[in-house]
Amino acid sequence: MPTESSDTINSGRFAAFAHKAFVDYWIARFCSTFAVQIVAVAVGWQVYDLTRDPLDLGIIGLVQFLPLLILVLVTGAVADRFGRRLVMGTAIALEFVCAAAILLVTLNGLTGPMPIFVALTGMGIARAFFGPASQSLVVNLVPQKDFANAVAWNASSWQVASIVGPVAGGLLYGVGSVVAYAVASAMFLIAFFLITRIPKPPVRGEVKKVTFSSLFDGLRYIRKEKVVLGAISLDLFAVLLGGAVALLPAYARDILHLGPWGLGILRAAPGIGAIAMGAYLAAAPIKDHAGRILLVFVGLFGLFTAIFGMSTVAWLSIVALALVGATDMVSVYVRETLLQLWTPDEVRGRVNAVNMVFLGASNELGEFRAGFMAAWIGIVPAVVFGGVAAVGVAVGWAIIFPQLRDARYLHRRG
Repeated sequence: MPTESSDTINSGRFAAFAHKAFVDYWIARFCSTFAVQIVAVAVGWQVYDLTRDPLDLGIIGLVQFLPLLILVLVTGAVADRFGRRLVMGTAIALEFVCAAAILLVTLNGLTGPMPIFVALTGMGIARAFFGPASQSLVVNLVPQKDFANAVAWNASSWQVASIVGPVAGGLLYGVGSVVAYAVASAMFLIAFFLITRIPKPPVRGEVKKVTFSSLFDGLRYIRKEKVVLGAISLDLFAVLLGGAVALLPAYARDILHLGPWGLGILRAAPGIGAIAMGAYLAAAPIKDHAGRILLVFVGLFGLFTAIFGMSTVAWLSIVALALVGATDMVSVYVRETLLQLWTPDEVRGRVNAVNMVFLGASNELGEFRAGFMAAWIGIVPAVVFGGVAAVGVAVGWAIIFPQLRDARYLHRRG
C-alpha cells in the first residue's frame, strides 16, 4: 500500500523523481552543466586577463556556436538514429577531454588565447551532440503525465548548476586556474559515470532510415507548427540581442571593480532568480494564456537587462541579473514544454537539433554580438541597446505570431 510520502512524490511537485532513470539523468546533467559553468568563468577571466580585449570574450561564444550551426543536420539525425544515452555519454567524454586539454596548456604556461579557443571549439562540438540527445532522452524516461514536472526540474538542474558553478568557478580560479579546470574535469567524469547507469529507454515510434531528405524533417516540422516556431525564434532574437553574460568579466573588473569571486556571483545571479522561478513553476505550472505570459516575460527580460547595463552598483547589478534569470526561466519552461510534448518521438532529435542552433545562436552568437558591439560602441551602450531591443522583439512577435500570442495551453493545442 503506498504511503502518503510516496503519493506526494508520484503526484506532487517531485513526481519526476519517482523514476530512477530520471534521477540519474538529472544529476548527470547537473554535473555536466556545473563543469561547463566552471570552465566558462575560468576561461572568461583568464582570456580577458591575458588580452584585455572584449572582442576576445565574444570570440569565446563564437567558437562554441559554429559547431552547432555546421553540425545541425547531423546531430539531430544521430540522436534519432542511435541511442540517445550513448550520444550523451560520448559528448560528455569529449567535454572531459577538452577541459583536460585546457588544464594541460595552463600547466605549461598559457601565452595567448588560441589554445583555449581550439579547446572550446571541441566543447562546442560535444555540446552540439549533447543537446539534441539530452533533450530528446528525458521524454523517454518519464510518463507523459509527469513530463511537464520533469521539464521544470530539468531546467532547474541547469539553473542550480548555474548558481553553484559560477561561484565555485570564481572561487576556484581565485585559488588557481589549474584547480578550477581540475575540478571541472572531475565533474565531467562523474556525469559520464551516471549516464552509463541509465538503462536503455524504450523507443517510441518507428526509427526510420536516415536519408538526405529526412535530415530536414526537423526544419519542416518547426516551419509547419507556427506556435513552436514563434516560441523558439522569440527566444533566439531576444537573447541574441539582450544577452549580457559574455561581458560580465569586463563589468566585474572595469565597471563594478570586483575580483574573480565577484564575477562568480554575477554569473550566479541569473541562476538564483531562475531556480526560484523554476521551483515555483514546478509547484504551480502555467495552465492558461501561456503565449501571452511568454511574451510579457520576454519583455521583462529585456527591461531588467537594460537596468543591469546602466547600473554601476554591485548589489543593483546582482538583483537585476537575478530578475533577468527569473524572467528567462519562463521562456525556457514554455518553449521546452511545447517543443517536447508537441513533437513526434521519431523526429524529436532532429527538431531538438534545430532548437539547439536557435539556442546556440541566442547564447553563444549573442555573446559574440555583445563582445563586438562592446568593442565598437562601449560596454554599457552595448548591453543597454540589447535590453531595449529585446523589449522590441517581444512586442514585434506579438504582432507577427498571433498564433503564439493566443496560445493558451502547453499540453494541447487550443
